[in-house]
Amino acid sequence: MPLVPSVEPMQIDAEDGNENMGEFRTPQAQDPLAGGGGGGGAPQPPLAMVENPTLDLETYVQGYSGLARLSRLMFVAQHCPCLRLEALKLALQYVMSTYNTQMYAQIHRKLVEAHNALSGPGSDSGPNANLPDLAAGSSALEKIPPLDQVWMDQKAKKAALKLEKLDTDLKNYKSNSIKESIRRGHDDLGDHFLDCGDLSHALKCYSRARDYCTSGRHVIQMCLNVIKVSIYLRNWSHVISYVNKAMSTPEFSEGTMKGVDSASIATRLHCAYGLAELANAKMWERTERQVISSSSFKLFLELDPQLREIIFNFYESKYGKCLKLLEECKPNLMLDIYLAFHVSTLYTMIRNRGLVQYFSPFLCADLKLMASCFNTTLLDLEDELMTLILDGQIQARIDSHNKALYAQDVDQRNATFEKAIEMGQMYERRAQLLVFRSALLKNNVIVKTNSRSSNNEQGDPVVN
Repeated sequence: MPLVPSVEPMQIDAEDGNENMGEFRTPQAQDPLAGGGGGGGAPQPPLAMVENPTLDLETYVQGYSGLARLSRLMFVAQHCPCLRLEALKLALQYVMSTYNTQMYAQIHRKLVEAHNALSGPGSDSGPNANLPDLAAGSSALEKIPPLDQVWMDQKAKKAALKLEKLDTDLKNYKSNSIKESIRRGHDDLGDHFLDCGDLSHALKCYSRARDYCTSGRHVIQMCLNVIKVSIYLRNWSHVISYVNKAMSTPEFSEGTMKGVDSASIATRLHCAYGLAELANAKMWERTERQVISSSSFKLFLELDPQLREIIFNFYESKYGKCLKLLEECKPNLMLDIYLAFHVSTLYTMIRNRGLVQYFSPFLCADLKLMASCFNTTLLDLEDELMTLILDGQIQARIDSHNKALYAQDVDQRNATFEKAIEMGQMYERRAQLLVFRSALLKNNVIVKTNSRSSNNEQGDPVVN
């Protein structure tokens, strides 16, 4: 396919390697699952296959569009054998509404492989062996549409023609020096590259619109476009940088943006920042006041009654029921493209928090009752408690013979005296420094650093 005429180069905040910035080539689709769920493209540990999820796939993907829908469907197909065929068929159907021909070929190849694995002679031990016979048989009998090479050629030709037209329009806008038209031209090019699955060129086009933004709203829109592509690329540092840049614009920081659009933009920015922090494994504990007692957070809990029940059971100390509900929703969480890599860590943190909270009011706890409450065995519970004790989260000792957990006897009287003495020393030193500063000001004594000193980097103090 012939190359499209080049566009002048421009420096942007993205790693380009040795790629020629001044030349737009035929769009190259990229794997939406590249880089996993971690930050900066860091390799992630392999995920276990998800069996028997309760996910309604069609309803699940209705809330997404574009590459986000394709990425989630491909992730489900990769990690859930019983939903693999359905996910690939939905992805194949949806990708034909885009210009992403390479993604179409990739999905079709995986669909054929999954169909052959299911209907082949070794299907009894294949990935769908856990399906009922009727379901497995009906799936195997369905015909897979052949690879539509004519459609691929037509789409590739249309994509090249549209790219050439957009590039020509952009050159005309630049010759007329109309900033608003140039900005829209870059955005249109970015949208086209994104529709073709070429994320690197989409990021370049969106970033080039920065120099032609004439208002704070334009800057925010540019940041949102860059954030969207950076999320697809798993470039989380880029996401955080542009979220902060969008929030620092006068229109956003001063709250002059009005209407539904303002709330939508704020929500998208906060969600993007949350995804980046999750990918960077930055997780904080939340108190009861910040969750179930928060009027703003209650609105989110209304959207997921099961999650609300889990949180209420946790803070009502019904840990067994809470952990049971968590296990029930775990398969669905493992199919989320961003959350799947952190589910095990989050579940461990929740369980540890429950163990700490359970033992906090006691001086002595029965390990048998504790194991029954947390649906575990005595040996596993002792291992968990030993880890928490070594980490300093629980100040206690384990009596394995009597199956009891004893809190360490801390002398509160001595601890109070030590804290009082420490605070007194701190206040005394602060008072001495205030008196010393007052004396310097009273006698017009100024101590400053000689910044022109060449022999000493810190300079010699000069007293006037």
